[in-house]
Amino acid sequence: MKIMLADDEESIRIVVEHIVTDDGYDFCYAFDGVEAIKVFEEEQPDLVILDVMMPKMNGFDVCAKLRAGGSNVPIIILSAKGDIVDKSVGFKAGADDYLVKPFSSLELSLRIEALLRRRDHPIGASGDVEKKESARLGDLEVFFNRYEARLKDKRIELTPKEFKILAYMASHPGEVFTREQLLTYVWGEDYVGELTGIAVFIRKIREKIEDEPSKPKYLQTVWGIGYKFGDKK
Repeated sequence: MKIMLADDEESIRIVVEHIVTDDGYDFCYAFDGVEAIKVFEEEQPDLVILDVMMPKMNGFDVCAKLRAGGSNVPIIILSAKGDIVDKSVGFKAGADDYLVKPFSSLELSLRIEALLRRRDHPIGASGDVEKKESARLGDLEVFFNRYEARLKDKRIELTPKEFKILAYMASHPGEVFTREQLLTYVWGEDYVGELTGIAVFIRKIREKIEDEPSKPKYLQTVWGIGYKFGDKK
């Protein structure tokens, strides 16, 4: 498998290339955002690592462009910032993970491994999601095998991670999930990221499926515990 890095810092390129090649992956590289699009199309990598601050086009825009082109390849955003606003921008653009500089070699290696291991796993392959075609709750219908959600018969544009969270919860209506449980399901037990990432995803999903995101009727907060999928018709 091949890992692609887009970053204008030579020191980062050296470190990342060393990490991924030691783990047995092929490696390709782009110096700026525009070149990243070209290299991606030519090399067809299995996973992409994007620095936020790059010449010509930033990492968020590159990520959004790849998603707009229909790619579901796992994407990790690299940034010197670790605040929730910056992470929200990255996840909204379609990123699967977010890593703050400086990072450890082991941390990057584990995140790459976890994302690659799950990239081709369909919903329900591990038995976590009930084996049924769809779930309808109020005006919202989730089609598991089609990776599609529709609200009032209108298709909702969700990123792969957003859909996975929504489908998992929709298949267990009324069941309360902690952030830890959702994190483990979506990213795996070896994920080493922060729990705040789940809150970002929940908020983005609500913005797409709720009439009033501040008063959710589908993805509801259970204070002090986590979230549940509830149906209020």
